[in-house]
Amino acid sequence: MFFRNLTLFRFPASLDLSELDTHLADVQLKPVGPMDLSSRGFVSPFGRDAEALSHRIDDAIWLTVGGEDKLLPSAVVNDLLGKKLAEIEEKEGRKLGGRARKRLKEDLVAELLPRAFVRPTRTDAMLDLEHGLCVVDTSSRKNAEAVVSEIRHALGSFPALPLNAEVAPRSVLTGWIAGERLPDGLSLGDECELKDAAEHGAIVKCQHQELQGDEIAKHLEAGKQVTRLALTLDDHVSFVLGEDLVIRKLKFLDGAVDQLESTEREDVRAELDARFALMAGELKRLFAVLEPALKLSRAES
Repeated sequence: MFFRNLTLFRFPASLDLSELDTHLADVQLKPVGPMDLSSRGFVSPFGRDAEALSHRIDDAIWLTVGGEDKLLPSAVVNDLLGKKLAEIEEKEGRKLGGRARKRLKEDLVAELLPRAFVRPTRTDAMLDLEHGLCVVDTSSRKNAEAVVSEIRHALGSFPALPLNAEVAPRSVLTGWIAGERLPDGLSLGDECELKDAAEHGAIVKCQHQELQGDEIAKHLEAGKQVTRLALTLDDHVSFVLGEDLVIRKLKFLDGAVDQLESTEREDVRAELDARFALMAGELKRLFAVLEPALKLSRAES
């Protein structure tokens, strides 16, 4: 259950979440209705058959937003619409106008929806109460905002804002490649993206490459700046940090995972519990390193 991508938001660390479980119970995921395209709500992090709608270890809370989406491809609807229009034209010798075509399409969608396949989805999130941090397991800002909106809907108020840096992230990332000292514990990986400072300028993507070699240095001399950079924290986690402050390709390395393998657990839930505890600790440590380096602003209480 390790998160793979992190989109982060800040909320006041003083926010009272003591009644969280009660609020979540009111907005559980309901099956998508016959005439609905989708449904959203909270499910148990341990799976839809489990009861608990949140899981807390110390000051980290694990939440999961579940969804059900009807699969109704537009190509299918348009194909049926074309056949219906052809039948009407053949029988009645006339072509339908724009409004009639629209009504016919709406009727077809209403006919197909109850029989459409349903695709289940889930997006996990972690609330770090120590740092006032909401971490959503997605690289999509839109999907992350949707999860925050569900939390806000559950609580009535959830003043969470996207992570914001007081310095330009690309200048910090460029400095790290150019030879400036990295924060303690961080080391360079083997992947980066560089962009020309000019609008619509060149973009260079490098993988499996020495980032402080001559080739990268020439790009920096030409004025390109780093917009994504692969980093490693203490041989425990590797990731790619973007100038949008989204963390991608998060991977837990042997230095962290070995801690799991050293302890035997009796069931799947205990294993998930241990993994969440490990992940929460590593993400807090990672944020504690990045926060001063990027001068990440705190949410107002």
